[in-house]
Amino acid sequence: MSDKPVFLYDTTLRDGTQGEGFQLSGLDKLRIARRLDAFGIDYIEGGWPGSNPKDVEFFREAKTLDLKHAKLAAFGSTRRADTPVEEDTQVRLLLEAETPVVTIFGKSWEMQVTEVLRTTVEENRAMIRDTVAYLVKHGREVVYDAEHFFDGYKDAPEHALRTLEAAAEGGASCLVLCDTNGGTLPSEIMKICMAVKARIPGTPFGIHTHNDCELAVANAMVAVKAGATQIQGTINGYGERTGNCNLTSVIPILQLKMGLNVVPNLENLRDLSYFVDDVSNNPHFARAPFVGRTAFAHKGGMHVNAVQKNARSYEHIVPASVGNEQNILVSELSGQDNILIKAASLGLPLVKGSDAAKAILKRVKELENEGYSFEAAGGSLELLIRRELGDHQKPFNLTEYHTSFRQYRDGHPPVCEATVKLVVDGTPELTVAEGKGVVNSLDLALRKALLPFYPEIANVSLVDYKVRIIDGHEATAAKTRVLIVSTDGETTWGTVGVSENIIEASWLALVDGIDLFLQRKNTKTT
Repeated sequence: MSDKPVFLYDTTLRDGTQGEGFQLSGLDKLRIARRLDAFGIDYIEGGWPGSNPKDVEFFREAKTLDLKHAKLAAFGSTRRADTPVEEDTQVRLLLEAETPVVTIFGKSWEMQVTEVLRTTVEENRAMIRDTVAYLVKHGREVVYDAEHFFDGYKDAPEHALRTLEAAAEGGASCLVLCDTNGGTLPSEIMKICMAVKARIPGTPFGIHTHNDCELAVANAMVAVKAGATQIQGTINGYGERTGNCNLTSVIPILQLKMGLNVVPNLENLRDLSYFVDDVSNNPHFARAPFVGRTAFAHKGGMHVNAVQKNARSYEHIVPASVGNEQNILVSELSGQDNILIKAASLGLPLVKGSDAAKAILKRVKELENEGYSFEAAGGSLELLIRRELGDHQKPFNLTEYHTSFRQYRDGHPPVCEATVKLVVDGTPELTVAEGKGVVNSLDLALRKALLPFYPEIANVSLVDYKVRIIDGHEATAAKTRVLIVSTDGETTWGTVGVSENIIEASWLALVDGIDLFLQRKNTKTT
């Protein structure tokens, strides 16, 4: 190992896939491996050779990976009890993967040795020593994962330490201490890591933590303070149960807080986080530290006023250093600065202290009190600002709309129908449309009426529709908030509607979505 302060060992492709809802194809794993390498990860654990068809495919194709920085690791276990290492099929498959690094795990907890493996502590140590030595003999760099090390140490310190000594005697390049059950506290991590360092000073040690107590990142940082030179984890913290140590938090803490340079381009971190989410078809965690959408979001008026004067007042790092950005939210907690920043981002002239700024802020607070929420409905907020500033041309006047739902007894599929009557530029329009639901039929009827006048709305489509009951104590008379996300293929925008009637709430959000698109289109052409 070189003199790098801390090595990053990524196990997203192996330990991460043990998490519920996190699945990758062989091709997905190859794509992520290339991205991890480009980012600067030192070790990429690809999986367990031979354990399943995806890993078989991955290691076959991985032989053609042209990694520029990272070393690829195959994962497996020590030889079986009472089996010569040369005859162990699983060990043979590790060699056949032809990776420069092999990571094997062994038992550190005496209870597991005697009750799970059903063998002796002496044979367990021999299994560790023999397997490491055999792989080293065949030219592999061997990382030894001491499974359940902290639980084993707390039960029987001498036994746990002697298992590490067996791996060191075999020639392991790094002894990784695993908090497999995720139940160890930082104070315990520090004490036990110091004991390992004192007992086996000649072999580097690393840390592998799980997040069952929400301490995986904290425990990894404590281990580094105690001398650990390798951190194992996953992108976005994916992993079994509550997940693994989250490298998207570990990396910026090491680099920005502890002054340890571990990757060359930290500003690519957020993109890497989103890439792994997208490839695995998982939603992004908005509140994730450093890389989440709300990591640098400011809502309270006093906070927004402060960050505009000095961002450090409420931001512990520069958002761009991890590829993120400041996000100013508008709500009933807002002050004028929130509104001014939003207007400026839209290129709309708004002066602090002006009647317009006061009126917009007052209207936002009134609407939020009625149940509106503009945090995810920036489109409706933009329309509100435009209307107050007189920068809005009403695209049509509604005369009436009507919806119906008919269910037949003879097995005929139900029918949803909407009628829309409106006036566009002095011309009355009456259209009828059937859809898969009430909202869909309304959307189709509205578009049908407007298309002759605004053919460009053919490019607009609805991509998300969310409903929330605001005051549930009113039961069926409760207010409903509808959030709709629309897109024109290039940008997306959210609009919101609130009413005691879900159809009206939906209509309000639908109309705002079309209205905003037309306002922006008109602005570009004038």
